Order: sequence, then structure tokens, then C-alpha cells
Amino acid sequence: MINVIVKRHNSQIKQFELSGHAASGPYGYDLVCAGVSAVSFGSVNAVMTLSGEDLEIDQGDEGGFLRVTVPAGIPVETMKNIQLLLEGMLVSLKTIEQEYNEFINIQDQ
Repeated sequence: MINVIVKRHNSQIKQFELSGHAASGPYGYDLVCAGVSAVSFGSVNAVMTLSGEDLEIDQGDEGGFLRVTVPAGIPVETMKNIQLLLEGMLVSLKTIEQEYNEFINIQDQ
């Protein structure tokens, strides 16, 4: 099971963490894992490329773990754009969860 924990402060996403493995199919053919990876890494890359801001990223060596923290001190307009991209990521992850809830669980705190 992939566990996604989204941590907010004042309604803004400040951190998200993905851990575990979906195990919805054989290694290399796990569509849930591939979808979650594509959505999360694509969103992180989009945030950093489009905003010009660096995110704090902690990643497991063997996969199965990703923690991303939005640093403090980002200008208000830039933060609005970052939040829009991260909320879009969350919508995509929740869409995966709706179809494959036995393989992914999202906690939005």
C-alpha cells in the first residue's frame, strides 16, 4: 500500500510524504505505482521549473519513499502558483485513490 500524507498550515500544502509500494502488479508492471510516481515527480519537477524555487526533497535509495517540503520565505505570488500545482497533484492522486483504494491511501491533514 502506498500511503500519502499531506501536511498543511493555514490551508497551504507545506509538505507531502509518499511511502510504501502499491504491489498492484508484478515489478515493472505496477500501474498504480507508475501513476503515483509520474504524478508526484512530475508535479515536483513542474513546481521547481516553473517557480524557480527549490523544494526540500528526501528520497529513499530503494524507492518507496519521497518527502517534499516547501521552504519558508517564498514570495506570496510564487507561493500561490506552487500551491496551485501541488493541489493539482493532490487531485490527480485522489483520482487514482478513487479507482485503486486498496493500493493507495491519502491523508490530507
